[in-house]
Amino acid sequence: MARFEQERTYEKDIHPDYHTITVELTDGSTFATRSTWGKEGDVLKLGIDPKTHPAWTGVHRLMDSGGQLAKFNKKFSAFGLKS
Repeated sequence: MARFEQERTYEKDIHPDYHTITVELTDGSTFATRSTWGKEGDVLKLGIDPKTHPAWTGVHRLMDSGGQLAKFNKKFSAFGLKS
């Protein structure tokens, strides 16, 4: 018998449970999807989603942690950058 004609055997019970959950977006809207996360009927609440994340909204904010932005502006002020 050729190699590709041999019967294949697979391991049983190695895959996680795949079930329906509800995903809640930051604006409170929800949708149902199938996932391996949680248990059947659980609600996954998102803290960041396409309605709030700058990558999708186009609104970008600079966060100045530890004065890094101020330090950058001071260092490069001679190049005409405005703070």
